[in-house]
Amino acid sequence: MSVAEPSQSPIPSPFSIRKVVFATDFSPCSENAGKYAATIARHFGASLTVVHAFLLSQPAMKAEAEGQGLIKSAQRVDLEAALAREASRFGAGLQHVESLLLDGEPKEKVPEVALQNEPSLIVLGTEGRGRLGRGIIGSVAEKVLRSTGGPALTVGPHVAPCCNEGGPIRRVLYATGLSPAAARGAAYAMGMAEAFHAELDVLHVIHPEDIEVADGLFAVQKRFQAEVESLVPGRAEAITKPHGVVDLGAAHTRILEHIRGQAIDLLVLSLRRSSHLWLEARVSGAFHIVVNAPCPVMTVIG
Repeated sequence: MSVAEPSQSPIPSPFSIRKVVFATDFSPCSENAGKYAATIARHFGASLTVVHAFLLSQPAMKAEAEGQGLIKSAQRVDLEAALAREASRFGAGLQHVESLLLDGEPKEKVPEVALQNEPSLIVLGTEGRGRLGRGIIGSVAEKVLRSTGGPALTVGPHVAPCCNEGGPIRRVLYATGLSPAAARGAAYAMGMAEAFHAELDVLHVIHPEDIEVADGLFAVQKRFQAEVESLVPGRAEAITKPHGVVDLGAAHTRILEHIRGQAIDLLVLSLRRSSHLWLEARVSGAFHIVVNAPCPVMTVIG
């Protein structure tokens, strides 16, 4: 299903980005994430902030304490230089680019930057696979995803290199439960599809309790449609008519199958904190999707 072109009385875009916050750890897994961050910033006309949050080593803390704030430790100087190089490289061609070195835990500092610059989008890479070959997300990415209240885009180890030729996002999948809280992702899915002139697929993830009574599913879908209409007026029909309905227990498997079968370039995963897919444990469905998806995953928490 293609996203409709604006009419003579265009409806305001449902989603905008003021700043893309690219959190890097200077590892190979961050390389592709940086390319996606720059591409998204370019499409939305947003500024790009390349950030790295760190904790000073004991020797560095001692050196800076002895310098009474007038002397930077070698650790800080090296990180500032590396961060400036990243900003220069990924920000080439963008109007507004900055690097920001943050003292503290990434799970606190990165969401803080995003919150101060709303509407914003956090972009970060994942670590890929551990020594035993089992998919892992990486502790930093895991903590940032749990901590942020806004949208975050993760680029996993199976995502092909971002390429600007023809646009890297041609098909967007919006996968969501049908609770009012989860409907928040509708604006993000529609906004990303419009920005990249992409087609939009929709999968509804159904809890078994929603269909235990007669007309249960229909009633749930109607409430969901009303909530979406309030969030993206005039666009609810595109979001509430799914290309598929999946059972909650098999959601992460079915979502990944749809991504591969339909050549999806971006997944927008809309979650409520109490859902089966929620990010509370590394074995959750959401983490399984983030690590194994062959496309970037935008998580939106309701």
